[in-house]
Amino acid sequence: MIRTVPTKPYADQKPGTSGLRKKVPVFQQEHYAENFIQSIFDALDGYKGKTLVIGGDGRFYNREVIQKAIAMAAANGFGKVMVGQGGILSTPAASHVIRKYKTFGGIILSASHNPGGPHEDFGIKYNAGNGGPAPEKLTDAIFAKTKAISSFKTSDIDPIDIDTIGTVKAAGMTVEIIDPVTDYAELMESLFDFDALRKLFKSGFRMRFDAMHAVTGPYAKEILENRLGAPNGTCRNFKPLPDFGGHHPDPNLVHAKHLYDEMMGPDAPDFGAASDGDGDRNLIIGKGIFVTPSDSVAMLAANARLAPGYKDGLKGIARSMPTSGAADRVAEKLGIGIYETPTGWKFFGNLLDAGMATICGEESAGTGSNHVREKDGLWAVLLWLNILAARGESCKQVVTEHWATYGRNYYSRHDYEEVESERANALVDELRAKLGSLPGTSVNGLKIANADDFAYHDPVDGSTSEHQGIRILFEGGSRVVFRLSGTGTSGATLRVYIERYEPDKARHDLDTQAALADLIAAADDIAGIKSHTGRNKPSVIT
Repeated sequence: MIRTVPTKPYADQKPGTSGLRKKVPVFQQEHYAENFIQSIFDALDGYKGKTLVIGGDGRFYNREVIQKAIAMAAANGFGKVMVGQGGILSTPAASHVIRKYKTFGGIILSASHNPGGPHEDFGIKYNAGNGGPAPEKLTDAIFAKTKAISSFKTSDIDPIDIDTIGTVKAAGMTVEIIDPVTDYAELMESLFDFDALRKLFKSGFRMRFDAMHAVTGPYAKEILENRLGAPNGTCRNFKPLPDFGGHHPDPNLVHAKHLYDEMMGPDAPDFGAASDGDGDRNLIIGKGIFVTPSDSVAMLAANARLAPGYKDGLKGIARSMPTSGAADRVAEKLGIGIYETPTGWKFFGNLLDAGMATICGEESAGTGSNHVREKDGLWAVLLWLNILAARGESCKQVVTEHWATYGRNYYSRHDYEEVESERANALVDELRAKLGSLPGTSVNGLKIANADDFAYHDPVDGSTSEHQGIRILFEGGSRVVFRLSGTGTSGATLRVYIERYEPDKARHDLDTQAALADLIAAADDIAGIKSHTGRNKPSVIT
């Protein structure tokens, strides 16, 4: 039943920020998916007879690749695979399953917040035994294997019924189809005060959760409506669809504008939230106020003790470098460590495993804690609800009181999507070349205090990650960061992060883009964004 199939390498299988992401037709090329899966196995040691978790976000081509992965896992010597029913397993839920059942690792099929469909995006990533994304050392090893692969192993088995919970045998390997929601829901119940949340909803508290026809739908429906008693209809678009209903499953103010408009309307619910394709990102909007992801990290950390799972306090906070410094002031007040890492959840893994950090966050709407080793959209939503229930205040009150205590970080991200790679690389190369000459100069009336190309020195394993984003730091604490994203599948995405710290309470109600106008102009002057990209404005502003 096991056979070895000759194959040839593909040159474009280098994993990005979180796995390999390409358009579906690319993955549908002969042996393309098999090559990458075999390269994952070839880069690992000691998995014979062990258990592998397999699941995904339900996007187009998910089911087909799951069948390939099962057949290949059997041929390569795994003793068991655990597969989410229907092929569904959110990224944080997969991390929890890996950790709870002490499996060897897991294959997660997702392109996260990217669109799905026959001509849209697909992705494969490997999570290690700690439940977190493969570290750079392992992804580098996987890429090296993809360049030298000459064959892959598979088994001739009938397709597995992944829609029925239960256990079957295939080529000598056990295949267990598991309920994708139960273990995760029980974990959430152990962290948060579900009794207080039931009382909150029973009091008439109204909430809107938009699952965007993505993977968190079944999780939110079970937890919010079935276990917490939120009214039927609280969860919208809760059925995962292969093309996410034709929408872009990225919970930001562009792709979830309908939710924003509802929350700013005259009959707005008390609280609004959304999550993305694979369930690891979140959008938080209170009645009449949008909470930026950077602020959300800081506010969750400042109030985490109100939830049972964090009643003993935090060991530290970690944030990605482009994320605003709002969490830094919370860490300082709490007297705990603050860690600035490159973008990519894998960099938080060492800090979490070493017990140095409890809550982590990224400006790209990813927030999580040491309960798993991935960011977790629904976890963030539930922690916000726990805080509102415990404080007896509205989301807007929590936000404005936080700003009054810590000051406000005006913050925005401008994305220039699908820029020609040559143009984007030229912009970055030219910017890097003049970093040394920028300090001491003034741009648009702003004096540059420092400029560098961020490098991270891991305090746990001693590794160094260079070229993680260009920082322009101005006198007074403002900054602009430039970075090419590794999560797209076409061209290059230039991300520009703009931040200004405002301690004056009287100036906390300005329009964000107006408050940042001089910095936005300075960013273009310094990097020549318009001239390099040919764009007069960003594709997305968040």
